[in-house]
Amino acid sequence: MYINDLSKSVSNKSSPILFTDDTSFITANRNETKFKFNSNEILVFNKINKWFHSNLLMLNYDKTYFLQFLAKTDYEIKMQVSFGNRKIAATQSLKYLRLTIETSLNWKNHIGELTSRLHRACYAIRSIKPFMSLDVLRSTYFSYVPSIISYGIIFWGNSSHSEEIFKIQKKIIIITMNSSKNASCQQQFKELNILPIQSQYIFSILSLVTKNNDKFLFNSQVHKINTRQTFNLYLTTANLTVYQNGVYNSGIKI
Repeated sequence: MYINDLSKSVSNKSSPILFTDDTSFITANRNETKFKFNSNEILVFNKINKWFHSNLLMLNYDKTYFLQFLAKTDYEIKMQVSFGNRKIAATQSLKYLRLTIETSLNWKNHIGELTSRLHRACYAIRSIKPFMSLDVLRSTYFSYVPSIISYGIIFWGNSSHSEEIFKIQKKIIIITMNSSKNASCQQQFKELNILPIQSQYIFSILSLVTKNNDKFLFNSQVHKINTRQTFNLYLTTANLTVYQNGVYNSGIKI
């Protein structure tokens, strides 16, 4: 409650995201000069520091970072975000709400961390395999693995690096079912009632769309032409890869 008005203290040139005491500000502009101005003068320090001083608080410079998002065809804008003699560290990746977000949004670092955790789960199942029944092995899987995979999967699930997650899933299935290393695990996934990561991603996206139906536009809301697609979700055309692979666009397609 103490910082609820922090997001209102900055200019409308930025989009604030407030989560308990962790606040992020997003600014975007096609013009490089205006982008630098918004980031330095308006977004980060002049407005925010004024609010901090008014509320007898201080900005923790050691925990504040500047992250620049880039598409593959973009070039990085060289800039230093600062206020007085204090500078904000620029970074290529950071952790936000347990998600490791990179400049390129390819989720490579985040998936790398997940694979490390899943390897430990795989080792645990391999270790107890000689002493436990199939039901216990399956319960062990569900007590650990799904919570790791499902968190934030709507963001990183369609990354090309997510194939590494599926490889570990398949390895666990092979250990659990005593299958051959080269065998197809499709039937074993069904027998164990386990969703492969690709299916988990589709399920999570579908759940998101159905639970947040009011956040999406329908064709009937965009145009009045009566076609067979009138009641379909409206798919906005955009050439940006980041948008094409984003949650909103992927949800509509699925």
